[in-house]
Amino acid sequence: MVSIAAITPRGSQGEIDAGAVFELIDYLCSALKGSSGSIVLFDAAGEYPALNPADRSRVLRLAVKRSRVPVMAGVGSATLDLSVDLARAASDAGAQALLLPPPYFLPCSQEDLREFYLHFSVQSVRCPVYLEHLPGFTTPISADTARNLLATGRFAGIVDSTGEHTSAGQQTVFANDRLFARARCSGSPVISAAACAAPELLLSLDSAIAANNAPEVERLNGRLNELLDWSNFFPPFTLFRAAAALRRIKTGPDAMPLSPEKQQRMQEFKEWFTSWK
Repeated sequence: MVSIAAITPRGSQGEIDAGAVFELIDYLCSALKGSSGSIVLFDAAGEYPALNPADRSRVLRLAVKRSRVPVMAGVGSATLDLSVDLARAASDAGAQALLLPPPYFLPCSQEDLREFYLHFSVQSVRCPVYLEHLPGFTTPISADTARNLLATGRFAGIVDSTGEHTSAGQQTVFANDRLFARARCSGSPVISAAACAAPELLLSLDSAIAANNAPEVERLNGRLNELLDWSNFFPPFTLFRAAAALRRIKTGPDAMPLSPEKQQRMQEFKEWFTSWK
């Protein structure tokens, strides 16, 4: 299964642009038509730390009603209480599953992380909850901590953005586009942020993998890596926002301004992407 991690369109003051979110959902639902995929909102690609929690819950409720495919919800925040509130609202809205990273901003010990997740697990949340390993943004979840938490049976699995948690087996969902082909060849589900920029590429690659078409897998994976190589020049997910805008998706302002040099590089990317796609 391929799930698409959506960017979050924002207004001029940084607020969630609900209308643009719904247009993006329509676009991604059309791309996913005929597949078993889903859409992920307010995860890392959605830049959740920059968003108002009440707005996240409100827009998610409406987005679940709007979407023609299942919606998963990121419920990351700075505190346990806020993540619980987000999780309950997402569960009540009908989210398919929840993605819970460690709290952001304050580093935690592994002992603290275990307590965070165990306290969360006893709350009244009615849909599956995945641990989320996002060491680029929050405290890493060690392999031992993940094994101990998954062994409780209180969590559906772990979303891994690094490829470090392969020992979790079928409970692992990979969320690193560099690992997309390898994960899908092994039958593991994936969450793809690049698919928000180029859904037809990722879904075609997935179809080629399912058909055991090795030459087409190699060709399409090469094209994916061309796209990902461009992302190295910019802050996280900025490239995917720019690519979505080129698909006539209203994205709003970036979270981080670009230097003049990177603005020039971005213009080069836009010219490349327009011809490449």
